Order: sequence, then structure tokens, then C-alpha cells
Amino acid sequence: MAVSRTERLLNLVICLLAATRYVNKEQIRQAVPQYAGCASDEAFERMFERDKDDLREMGIPLETGSNEVFFDDEIGYRIPKDAYALPPVAFDSEELAVLGVAARMWQHATLAGATARAIRKLESVGVDVDPEALAVIEPRVDAAEPAFAALWDSVQQRHRVRFHYSRGGAAAAPRRLQPWGLVSWHGRWYVVGHDDDRGETRVFRLSRIQGDVTADGPAGSVVVPDNVDITASVRMLAQPAPARTARLQVQSGRAVPLRRQGTVVSEEPGASVLDVPFEDAEQMASIVCGFGSAVTVLTPADLKDAVVRRLRTTLESISAASAGGAA
Repeated sequence: MAVSRTERLLNLVICLLAATRYVNKEQIRQAVPQYAGCASDEAFERMFERDKDDLREMGIPLETGSNEVFFDDEIGYRIPKDAYALPPVAFDSEELAVLGVAARMWQHATLAGATARAIRKLESVGVDVDPEALAVIEPRVDAAEPAFAALWDSVQQRHRVRFHYSRGGAAAAPRRLQPWGLVSWHGRWYVVGHDDDRGETRVFRLSRIQGDVTADGPAGSVVVPDNVDITASVRMLAQPAPARTARLQVQSGRAVPLRRQGTVVSEEPGASVLDVPFEDAEQMASIVCGFGSAVTVLTPADLKDAVVRRLRTTLESISAASAGGAA
């Protein structure tokens, strides 16, 4: 219930902050998904009144007014951007690190998609919106691991999952997990939970999960132990990967970040051969794929396989989308 209320209040803030004019109650009811489940007008009115009080208690400047100057128009609501935005705030390095971890949640498509849907609903009921106004509540840090969305959903829904996991370059093996939470630790994402196969608490790095993460049981079937500290579990159980070296062929003038990290082994016409240190093959494959055809993996073999697998998955997704559009 607490999560649902928090999501509802956040959606209400997005709705009223993005609108360029006052938004009436009916438009708000259509734009905020959690209001759609109200059984009656009276139930919506009670919930909306409580939410307005909650926003004001939080110090969020909720304005009421009319869009018509000379007519007795219906009262609407909005959050003025200038009053909502914070003045410049200075943070020390430790505070910035904590904020950076928290900010990783927003950029992910699962959460950004909810915002986009709220904007589309506002537009569909005739409300002019200013997406740039949301910049004051939108930190932008990426969570790029393909397994993130499914695991995030499983943690929220409390259901078991199955996936294939590779460690230390070994072949991927099937795993069954009761997920308790996700943690970002030293720039990497981990899922913590009870490993049904091992019968103990385990930590899995998301970048080492191969293929799809699938549900393995009904929602609510996972019970998180009392007083569990998932961050402490990651700190204790997550083992750093041994340092390795990737030999890459990089086109001249391209992939500057890799050039900065690596050492030039030789120069070829139109390209350089670099040795670049890395720890995790899946994470390194994600970086390499980001440079497209500008970078070719020469060694090691498991890194080459990881790159090929990612490119093949992308190609299959594009083909499937094209086939669906044609149909």
C-alpha cells in the first residue's frame, strides 16, 4: 500500500508539474493511473483530497486557479516549476555518491516509460504539457543491464525467477532465485536473494545473467526475511572479478574512452590494436557494442562470444519489430 501511495503521489506531481495550464479534476483522474481504480466519484474525491493535503505537507507548492480570466471556469490545479525547483545546492563527494546511486533508478526504461504514459494521457485529454519541466525531478543515470527490468519487476511483485548465470567465463548454468532486492555496488548492479538450488543467500551480478529472466511462481510467493540488509550481503558476498586484458582493434579516431584506458600494441592502416583492462566479460561487451563497428574484439574468446550474442539479440529484436510492423 505504501508503494502504491508513493507512486500515485509521484504521478500526481508529474501531471501537475508538466502541465502548462491549470488541470481540472476530471483530467487529473484520467491522467493518474491509480485514480482509475476508484469505485465511485466519492472515492476519487476522498483520495484526491488526501493526496492534495499530503503534497502540501511535503512542502510541494500546489496552486489552484482558473484558465479563464473573465469567466467562472472550473477550478484547476498546477505546480509552478519555479516554485518547485530547488535553489543551487552544494554536496560533498560522499553525498554525491549516494545521490548517484539513487539516481540510477530513474533513467531505466521501466520508470521512464511510466512518465511517458502520464504525459501522453495528459495530452489525450487536451492538456498542454511541457516535458522539460520534469527536469527538476529527473536525475539521469543509466541502468543498462538487460536483466534489470525483469528483476526489478520480480522484486516488486515478490515472485521467484529463473535465469542462466555465467561466472568466471564458465558456461551459463540455470539458477532459481527468490529475489529480495537490487543493489548498485561499485558501479555494478546485483540481485540478492535466496538461491533455491543452493539453499542459501546468494548474490548475482546482473551483467553475468544470460538470456531472459522468467517468472517462476505466483506474485507474493517470496517473503523477504525480517531485518535483512541486502547492501551488507553484497558487500560480504560479491567477489571482485580477476583483472583481465582485452585485445581490441579500434578504428583511427574512434572509441576515445577505450583508447584512454588501453595501451597501444601496434598501429595498422586506419586502426590501432589496443590492450584494455577489464573484469567482467558481459559488462565489457556492453561497452564494446556501444561503439558499433569501430571496435573489433580480437581476444579473449568469451568476450568475443558475449559481443556476438548481444549483437545477434539486437538484430533479432529489430527483425521481430519489423515483421510486426509489416503485419
